[in-house]
Amino acid sequence: MSSSSQTTQPAPGSFTCCRVRIDGYDPDTAVAALLESRYGQARRTHLCNAYTLSLALRDPEYRELLNASDINFSDGHYVAMVGRRRGQPQMVRRVYGPELMLHTMDRGRERGLRHYLYGSAPTTVTKLAEALRERLPGVEIVAAESPPFRPLTEHESVELEQRVRDAKPDIFWVGLGTPRQDQFVAQYAARLQCTLVPVGAAFDFWAGTKPMAPKFFQKYGLEWAYRLATEPRRLWKRYLVGNPLFIYGVLTDPRPRG
Repeated sequence: MSSSSQTTQPAPGSFTCCRVRIDGYDPDTAVAALLESRYGQARRTHLCNAYTLSLALRDPEYRELLNASDINFSDGHYVAMVGRRRGQPQMVRRVYGPELMLHTMDRGRERGLRHYLYGSAPTTVTKLAEALRERLPGVEIVAAESPPFRPLTEHESVELEQRVRDAKPDIFWVGLGTPRQDQFVAQYAARLQCTLVPVGAAFDFWAGTKPMAPKFFQKYGLEWAYRLATEPRRLWKRYLVGNPLFIYGVLTDPRPRG
């Protein structure tokens, strides 16, 4: 666990998948953990699915980044399935990024939880903030920002830190795509002093700019097939290369001793 950890509800346990530590949160305990977020307490979280873990399998630096986090949620259907087979019986459902975001914002209204939206295109993040405020009256969205599509300069980083200090968000939602959003979380959590949560396509889904897979596809672990059918040129490599690599990683994971 990273040095930025704060006192939270303990995870039910953890397991290894594709050499990455996955914490045994189910959807309810994941939301409960995020509801404890407070500005001034830095936390690094990541949502791990088959694609994320296939990248980690190939890239030791990225794998180390994930393993140094405070919380790694099981964003993928098959990641949760592996968890059940590796001693986490409570993982009957994955921690799906878009639902984690929406449910945390919903329940966070009672606690006055403050949210910062960071990512995607300017029109998308603006639509996202509008859609969330309409859907969740009273939700505190303190900023909605689209960054440049490149690493920030040091001057830009300092300006971002100042904007976050002024806004004082409890949760900083990141929608930059994998692996860029995970790298951002690792680099900026300590600097921004809040809980950073990378949720990728959730920005597009809740903004209404891209369709979410129907519940049937999600329930049976076929969301990848739906997304591949809707964006084949952009996603073919992610799924047709990433999925077999994920399976290889699961089959070759070192077995725990004892």
